[in-house]
Amino acid sequence: MKIAIWGSELTAWATAGALARTGNDIYFVSHSQIKDPITLMGSSIRNEPWLRDLIGDEFEQRRMRFAQTRTAIGIQTHILSMNPSEFEAACDIVRKIAAKAEGPLLIINQSHFGVGASDKLQALLNRRKKQIVVYFAENISEGEALDRIRNPKSMIIGCDDKAAKLTIEALFRPFSTQLENLFVMSPKEAEFTKLSIIGMLALRIGYINELANLGEQLGVDIDVIRRGMGADPRIGRHHLAPGCGFGGNTFPQTLDSLAQLLSEQNESTLMRTVLLENEKQKELPFRKLWQHYKADLHDRKIAVWGASFKPGSASLDSAPSLKVIDAIVAQQAEVRIHDPEALENVHHLYHDNPYVKIISGKYDALKNVDALVLLTEWPEYWSPDFELMLKQMKTPVIVDGRNVYQREQIESLGFAYYGIGR
Repeated sequence: MKIAIWGSELTAWATAGALARTGNDIYFVSHSQIKDPITLMGSSIRNEPWLRDLIGDEFEQRRMRFAQTRTAIGIQTHILSMNPSEFEAACDIVRKIAAKAEGPLLIINQSHFGVGASDKLQALLNRRKKQIVVYFAENISEGEALDRIRNPKSMIIGCDDKAAKLTIEALFRPFSTQLENLFVMSPKEAEFTKLSIIGMLALRIGYINELANLGEQLGVDIDVIRRGMGADPRIGRHHLAPGCGFGGNTFPQTLDSLAQLLSEQNESTLMRTVLLENEKQKELPFRKLWQHYKADLHDRKIAVWGASFKPGSASLDSAPSLKVIDAIVAQQAEVRIHDPEALENVHHLYHDNPYVKIISGKYDALKNVDALVLLTEWPEYWSPDFELMLKQMKTPVIVDGRNVYQREQIESLGFAYYGIGR
């Protein structure tokens, strides 16, 4: 099948690569003068596990190729994998496709434009000619994007046309071997379901962070509390890990869309409060560091382990690290940053800041520092050489923004330790 892919998000690249590998001819629409796909992907997408090699192979085999708009609009099947902020651009694309099409069209909308967006796109097409917009609720997570596309546990499809439904099911059939649930509903219901899922995940994260902050004031260990909560089958353990807040690209944007919808329709501030509290939570590691040094960080050296917003990703989008780094730098203190994947993006953002040092070795980042702040729970940080850390650090202080370490063990080794809710 010939498919035109519109958008430059991670979802667009991962979907394009996965569909090309299963035999489809993919036309990736790009207006850039850059024709090297790896360069065009951007550093955070290039570092997505296995994606770089897949895209390179598919372009080499000519199952993926670049296309200009004038070529792409003549294709019968299209996938919109665009940023939530690009709805007007998506409307313009659909208008151009509709202007040229004389027969059936299938437009698969994977973008988080909000509830009712797919219906608005549908209104730009001629349904009598079998020109159909379908909403496909992707379940991509940075760091495991390809695996989520190739091995989904569930699929949510917004479709009210039988022929389009059959085409979608055939297109994604190679990825259905582990499928446990397939939900077909109206496009608006599917869009609302996607928003509702993301909102629930955010509520769980926000709730456990609130409990962690309260537990710290009460003198209880949140790790004990969350294990007890998670053992209740009505609750479960997922997304109950307290920390220094969530980030990412589309996740906060989608939550903002839900917050706006709740406010407009019900005058509800629930989701807006979750977002505001999450921003406060990002500052928590700095506040703990600030309190330890009695509001005096001037001329100190602080190591940061983990800059990306989550392990497995190189993205700094809405990452807690940005707030912490900026707050430390504002005190005229040096920040020595290590991250397994995100250093290129850190350099791009802070290359002209003399207080920010990018360090390629995690132990090298600790040389003569006054504290270590751990912000991203990369696997390589979980079992470090604590003896070497003590030798490298000027002052053995650890602010653990992800509760990676056991407090009792760390303190027994001679470190001052600050966790979240501990």
